[in-house]
Amino acid sequence: MKIKVEVDKSIVEDEIVIKCKELNSNIYDIQKLLSDKINKRTQMMFRKGSVEYYIELEGILFFETYDSIINAHTVDEVYEVDYKLYELEEMLPIYFIRVSKSTILNVMNVISINRNINSSSIVEFKNTYKTTFVSRHYYKDFKIRLEEVRI
Repeated sequence: MKIKVEVDKSIVEDEIVIKCKELNSNIYDIQKLLSDKINKRTQMMFRKGSVEYYIELEGILFFETYDSIINAHTVDEVYEVDYKLYELEEMLPIYFIRVSKSTILNVMNVISINRNINSSSIVEFKNTYKTTFVSRHYYKDFKIRLEEVRI
């Protein structure tokens, strides 16, 4: 893949054009990464009881479904979110990825993976005792995203 930047002082507004032979997951990821960077969605509203919190997404370890409620886990806290997991998948930055039917995690906060070939692998996060699972079905995509984002 080539990356090319052309400077044209006559243009009014910057424009990014991606030319590709076919639309594949790499192109989609590049588009999402650029969109995330341009839109700078870095905070989201979370709830704990009747209090609303605005928290940086980088501080979120993972989102999980528990009794039809979506919880967001930070190092110290658990907050409720008003979105479904499929909605979060569409709106979160590229460093978040679905790792099971009930979990989306932030690959930037992963510190270790206890791989289990026969069942789910256990993921540990920086500066906390909290863990979550990566199902076998999602493991390959998780590893690819982990490498892409953490280069």
